[in-house]
Amino acid sequence: MSRIAACLQDLATRGRRAVVPYIVAGDPAPQITVNVMHALVEAGVDMIELGVPFSDPMAEGPVIQLAHERALAHNVSLRDTLAMVTEFRRDNTHTPVVLMGYANPVEHMGYEAFAQAAAKAGVDGLLTVDMPPEEAAPLTAALKAAGLDSIFLLAPTTTDARIEKVAALASGFLYCVSLKGVTGAGHLDIGAVEALMQRIRSHTQLPIMVGFGIQDAATAAAVARVADGVIVGSALVRRMAERAAEHGPNHATEAVDLIAGMRAAIDALES
Repeated sequence: MSRIAACLQDLATRGRRAVVPYIVAGDPAPQITVNVMHALVEAGVDMIELGVPFSDPMAEGPVIQLAHERALAHNVSLRDTLAMVTEFRRDNTHTPVVLMGYANPVEHMGYEAFAQAAAKAGVDGLLTVDMPPEEAAPLTAALKAAGLDSIFLLAPTTTDARIEKVAALASGFLYCVSLKGVTGAGHLDIGAVEALMQRIRSHTQLPIMVGFGIQDAATAAAVARVADGVIVGSALVRRMAERAAEHGPNHATEAVDLIAGMRAAIDALES
């Protein structure tokens, strides 16, 4: 059983919902990323999504686009990102880490070479934003051979037929985009999210995480009522950038208070 599956199975057994933060490797500065990851674990997260810097992050809104730009200004690459995971694993062997990025860097390295390097570093899964399921079989096979999970996005516009196709390829969990648009956009309609959850669950037994648009503790708790976990990106990345701009990059770790508040709100809901 993968580290992701074991984590989510344990949470389900205990009736808990996952809290999964997203940060970009190297943002706001390369030397702070591993410290932020450890601080997030101390704040109560169950899994970490680590963004691989890319020059054209098409699914991202302005906040995360700027985070990619800041990381690229420090020349942070896919190999640098893997090195950060390796460093994180020196002190943490239990928290799952999912890389989230775009196909080009992985294709440049080669699917098998990437999968082996990622597994060696301690990565547990990969979400490739711009990899359609029709083209994903070779990458998914390479990941599976290395013991890594393949994570896929599902959107409100995804048809039932496509949900079934994606669910057949996926492992670990499914990432449900809560609204139309890019990361950080819009206001959540919890009723619509719940209806989408019901549609997806009719096609799969995999846990479903919901992301895009979760900005605060109240929203996180509302989504946790209908999903297996929440993914928080733009709100956290924005707060990290603000703390770094005000006090220097080493203070980006202070932004985890946002996640601690979400964890507390979800724990209160569960109790």
